[in-house]
Amino acid sequence: MRMTAYLLSAAATVALAAPAYAQDVPTTQPEAQTVPSNASGTAAGSVDAQQPPVAVNDTPQPVNAGDIVITATRRSERLSNVPIAVSAVGQAALQNSGATDIRQMTQLAPSLLISSTGSEANASARIRGIGTVGDNPGLESSVAVFIDGVYRSRTGSGLNDLGEVDRIEVLRGPQGTLAGRNASAGTINILTKLPSYQFGGYADATYGNYNNIRIAGGLTGPIIKDKLAFRLDGVFGKRDGYYYDVINKTDYNDRNRYFVRGQLLFEPSSDVSVRLIGDYTRRDEKCCGAVYIDTREKIDPTPGVAGDFAINPAGNRIQQVMQSMGAVFPSQGDPYNRRIANTLGRAYSNITKDYGGSGQIDANLGFAQLTSITAYREYKSGGAADIDYGNLDIGYRADDGNSYRQFHTFSQEVRLNGSLFNDKLDWLIGGYFSKEDLVVADNLKFGTQYGAFAACRIVATVSPIAALRNPNAPGCLGTTPVAAFGGATGRQAFGANFGQLAQPILGMIDRLSALNNLGDQRSTYYQDSKNYAFFTHNIFKVTDKLSITGGLRYTHEQKDFHADFNNNNTLCPAQQATGSQVFAGIAGAPGLTAAQRAQLNQIVGGIVTLTCTGNSTSALNALDLNDGFKEGEFSGTGIVSYKPRTDTLLYASYSRGYKAGGYNLDRSDLTANVFAAPTNASASRLRFDPETVNAYEVGLKFTSSDFTFNVAGFRQEFKNFQLNTFNGTNFIVQNISSCDTSLNGADRDASAATGACTGDVKYGVQSQGFELEAGLFPVRNVAVSLGYTFVDTKFKNNLVGSETGEALDPALFLLSGNNVSNAPKHTVTASTTWTPDLGSSGITGLFYLDGRMTSDYNTGSDLFTEKTQDGFFLMNARVGIRGPAQKWAIELWAQNLLDTDYQQVGFNAPFQGAGNLDQVKAFGGVGNQIFTSYLAEPRTYGLTLRTRF
Repeated sequence: MRMTAYLLSAAATVALAAPAYAQDVPTTQPEAQTVPSNASGTAAGSVDAQQPPVAVNDTPQPVNAGDIVITATRRSERLSNVPIAVSAVGQAALQNSGATDIRQMTQLAPSLLISSTGSEANASARIRGIGTVGDNPGLESSVAVFIDGVYRSRTGSGLNDLGEVDRIEVLRGPQGTLAGRNASAGTINILTKLPSYQFGGYADATYGNYNNIRIAGGLTGPIIKDKLAFRLDGVFGKRDGYYYDVINKTDYNDRNRYFVRGQLLFEPSSDVSVRLIGDYTRRDEKCCGAVYIDTREKIDPTPGVAGDFAINPAGNRIQQVMQSMGAVFPSQGDPYNRRIANTLGRAYSNITKDYGGSGQIDANLGFAQLTSITAYREYKSGGAADIDYGNLDIGYRADDGNSYRQFHTFSQEVRLNGSLFNDKLDWLIGGYFSKEDLVVADNLKFGTQYGAFAACRIVATVSPIAALRNPNAPGCLGTTPVAAFGGATGRQAFGANFGQLAQPILGMIDRLSALNNLGDQRSTYYQDSKNYAFFTHNIFKVTDKLSITGGLRYTHEQKDFHADFNNNNTLCPAQQATGSQVFAGIAGAPGLTAAQRAQLNQIVGGIVTLTCTGNSTSALNALDLNDGFKEGEFSGTGIVSYKPRTDTLLYASYSRGYKAGGYNLDRSDLTANVFAAPTNASASRLRFDPETVNAYEVGLKFTSSDFTFNVAGFRQEFKNFQLNTFNGTNFIVQNISSCDTSLNGADRDASAATGACTGDVKYGVQSQGFELEAGLFPVRNVAVSLGYTFVDTKFKNNLVGSETGEALDPALFLLSGNNVSNAPKHTVTASTTWTPDLGSSGITGLFYLDGRMTSDYNTGSDLFTEKTQDGFFLMNARVGIRGPAQKWAIELWAQNLLDTDYQQVGFNAPFQGAGNLDQVKAFGGVGNQIFTSYLAEPRTYGLTLRTRF
């Protein structure tokens, strides 16, 4: 859609909605917050929540429900006084929106997008169109998640239930000079409720469709009066899945989880406080199902003429092969019927455990305030799965305990801040250390029907004639005479294509058809990371109106990689050896044209590829893969802010951000292709470079008693952007940059041998645009506001795949000059809350709506057309009655009220074909890749009962 249409629709919906962070109402739960609550009921309880109060502003100014106190700069300041782009969402707003984890934040923050793929452990968060695909745990997220000041290793941990939250802050743009872990695109800072010295508690009970049951409760109070307080929060959730597996007769994407968090707050004196937190989460859920969204075969109607395609009227030969072997496609033609088909007995449930503890000490040293945060966490998520997402048994990870990802993380952060020169200089210095041990265990095997399927795929690729194929015969080649072949069998007719090379090629196809139940028994990847950093963030007040902020950070990263393999695919080395002989035979065969040799090479190469795909080979077992690196990087920020009036803030900033390099924990990159055997030296091929960004921003913030308005314009330039792409068989990780000299289209061709840069390597991704946030508070109990983000996040031209200028992978030929995936240009968020008095007894009503409108975007990292998501609109609603002081409440609610159908991520169905619409248009040939997708949740609704005491 055009920008005009979005702005008009936003104007039309503003009467309905506004970002919920501008409409918090006071909470009745007594909380031990150290900064007084404001009109929003959101205090400055943060990672620094035990600090003595910091003066919010010496100059009186209008205060409204939208101008809450935040600690984004590690100082307690009103949102309107902070010269960075930040959205802050309080507890009441989160409750009204139905948020139980960070996913629902997207309804309230237009620059934020969160999605999950094959598992909720694979969640990905994006800010301003920039993020990291979460499927590959070797990559850290561009958007860092902190909970109570503690960095969470990957975004997926933020999809756990959070219990009762004080607020969530979303900081946009590079971060690193204010807290422990650095981030190149932004941070999500989650701040939970503190213990209170006044006894109290709450309980919530919810029942909804899909048999959704959620029970949450909490208790807080004193242990020693004014010295020691406790808090305990717990959540239990259970819900049926919204997919139905027609083979295993079970639902999928269900909920079955619980969470508990305990806290102690110890304040022996007014100058010292200690906060101890321990939490535990357990999930046992079947996730994630995927539906078929495109099974068509695309062909080139005019060979040699680029730019067109047609749908094969005879159907998709890959789908026909699968159907001949018993495959069903229950979602074909109607993916939103949410019917899936997993292999019988492979509808696996996985257990995820996430637990840890932290201790925060705050001490007033007189000349400065000391903050220390020590934490240890463990996270383990099982990975058993039917990886082909269909009932044909092509590939799987068995539920035997040998597939999981596990993090052990220790972190220590120390900050010291104070003031000098009669409060002209507000200084902060800090240090950070973390040790993260990551283990990824994998037991990926080819399924019991893979061999027959792969052999039939080769036969169908050479010729779509179904009479040639017999999935039950060696090589998928029929042995019964067929009249259409002049009485020859399918095997004889097929072999006639290869002349004197028929015997070895047919032997290779026979060997391929025997590839069943082979692969990883247990292969294990280890990535051990040590990180330390020193940072400073200082605000100098030149005058009462003009301030200059300077921040600097040095980060040192060390990562060590090791892998052990136990793989029983002995057919791969045999195919590689035979294939080498056949390649030599093709080269020396008399009477073949160049085109015939190329076609034969392609067939033999396809056989070897399907046998050894992803470097699944017993040759790995003898390897001792070890690698490591150390890197250091400076990052920082500079800000000039000016307040011409007490209600207006202007600012301009520059920031440099950094995200560490690492290892692609997917063995496929060990060799350039499947024809080469990996060696110990291959480990370095898995390494990718650090990601850096230069960011520029200007902004304005205006706040009055009944109106707020914020605008920010930004430009961000990412070099070595870490892109993770699934190509249907394995993950490709490349650092996307651009070459300052023309590649003459070599980054958009189908060759891996062209497109290297001989000039200088520059940034490869650019994100620029502006953000608007407005809030209107016309009368008591009514709040209306609006958020709009326009962001143009796109790849540069002349792209390369590394800091050294290596050629871009041919699978990424669409990237050059196009928009980044999951980066809609236009996003509007809006919400409204009306809490009228119902009589004079203290009973109030609740009427709440929020909405998010998003323009078209592509959900796949490779930008294939089949993965495009059209623009859509989401709406949530909540109505209720609340007792005096909100001691009780009854609420009816709906999420995705309009039952909008949309997908999270589209992807190539594993092993199921090759080639897509764009490749056919650009290069000709046939595109028979089948595409599947992870869908977003349908409409949910229910009733919630609440009580507080």
